[in-house]
Amino acid sequence: MKKARMKRKQRRKLIWMVAGLAVLLYLGLAVYFHNHFFPKTTLNGRKAGGYTAQKVMDEITEEIHSYQLKIATRDKHTEKIPGQDISLEPQWGDEITELVHAQNMFAWPVKIFQKQTLKNTTLVDYDKDKLQTQIDALDCMDADNQTAPENASVSSYDKTEGFTVVGCVMGTTIDAEKMYQAVQEAVEGLKENLSLEKAGVYEDPTVLDDDENLVKAVKKMNGYAKTKITFTVGDSKEVLDASVFGDWFRLNKKLKPVLDQECVKAYVSDLAKKYNTCYSAKTLKTSYGKTVTIPESHYGWKIDTEKEIAQITSEIKAGKAVERELNYSMTANSHGKNDYGDSYVEINLTAQHMFLYKDGKLVIDSDFVSGNVSKNNATPTGAYGVTYTEKNATLRGENYETPVTYWMPFAGNVGMHDAYWRSKFGGSIYKYAGSHGCINLPPEVAKVVFENVKKNYPVLVYELPGTESTDATDKGEAKKVVKLIDALGTITKDSKEAVQKARNAYDKLTANDKVYVTNYDKLKKAEEKLQKLQKNSKE
Repeated sequence: MKKARMKRKQRRKLIWMVAGLAVLLYLGLAVYFHNHFFPKTTLNGRKAGGYTAQKVMDEITEEIHSYQLKIATRDKHTEKIPGQDISLEPQWGDEITELVHAQNMFAWPVKIFQKQTLKNTTLVDYDKDKLQTQIDALDCMDADNQTAPENASVSSYDKTEGFTVVGCVMGTTIDAEKMYQAVQEAVEGLKENLSLEKAGVYEDPTVLDDDENLVKAVKKMNGYAKTKITFTVGDSKEVLDASVFGDWFRLNKKLKPVLDQECVKAYVSDLAKKYNTCYSAKTLKTSYGKTVTIPESHYGWKIDTEKEIAQITSEIKAGKAVERELNYSMTANSHGKNDYGDSYVEINLTAQHMFLYKDGKLVIDSDFVSGNVSKNNATPTGAYGVTYTEKNATLRGENYETPVTYWMPFAGNVGMHDAYWRSKFGGSIYKYAGSHGCINLPPEVAKVVFENVKKNYPVLVYELPGTESTDATDKGEAKKVVKLIDALGTITKDSKEAVQKARNAYDKLTANDKVYVTNYDKLKKAEEKLQKLQKNSKE
């Protein structure tokens, strides 16, 4: 009994001792973990288990002293900024100590088996001026090493590919302000790697390859490229297609294709240089056999620039094949060597003689009286087109008002018309008693001319030395007719042959020659008397 009680007493004593030791161990470790991190603890990704706050700070300080920031550029280069070069130092407060003390030290029996992940912002201090210097010294910050960004765009026209998207160039130009901010944040966060691409420090293009508006623009321009305009100019043809106008497009701010009107204008201007003839000198093989050059020209082809620009623009946007003539503000008879063709009025001021040709055939020719040279009213030489034709017009000037039956202006107020008040034409009359500048024609000649010409009918006015007319040559044929009429004498039934001979001779004269038949009335009276005699004989 006594031994049993002793054993029980010893067991209780042992239990109390074990319990006491356990309590001491528990309390001791609790006190330990009051100043140490639990075993499976990490701080900012670093192992901190079993470390005091000071130990953690010492290790972090050591890491900071060896810290360097690795910078990855867009073009796959790497540059570094060492922490020591910017005087990087930690700035400690009570944060880490508070993290240790914040642990539930009495829960250590459980916590030692659990992972504990803690985060803390390690404050650092550095020399900002040194950091700026380090950033500026980076190769990627050298302007000579940077490539400017380029927007995606539309290619030049290619006969096989048409218009296509030209890819953008991302470039390596860096926004200095964004760069400094990104590096500063990396250093302050003690990040070891900085991707400039991810940090968004580059100046990127604003139009990328897959831009919806750019893709639409390419599609629309390829529609325009289907246009083919074939201009017919006489026997020649001029083709305008995308191989020519493909470079006339530009994209506006909204990436819509716009046809550059200056390019269209330049193209039309080139057409005008090639095909306009209205101000170019004319050559004429005269009715006298000699060829003259008429430098002053107001007749010929002239492209209507505004209309042509507008129509070309419209047709390109329509995207279709078209064949047509050019738009003209002035036209001519022919696109050949001589744009006046073979229908024209030829006026030789030297000879005071005109010829009217139609389809290559002479319709009529006649002497005339042109502008009074002595009063500085000489008729201007040049190539013109009839401005209009008007019957029963009144010509007005500073000191005259003259009605005419046939009026055909061709050079301002200068034109062809009948001059019923004149009894004589040709010769040298124009030198002292000429017109105010117009071509005065015998009425019967003016009538024929009026009936054969229309608006824009070519009028070629020139001088040709050596073709001067004289009164003697003008009267030669007329004198023969005068003699035939005077020889008629008294009219009898037997005078028929002589009267007919005189009439035929008169009709063969030019209008100018007829003016010099001074006894024409005698011929008419002879014909009337012969007609009566023949009538009475029948009765």
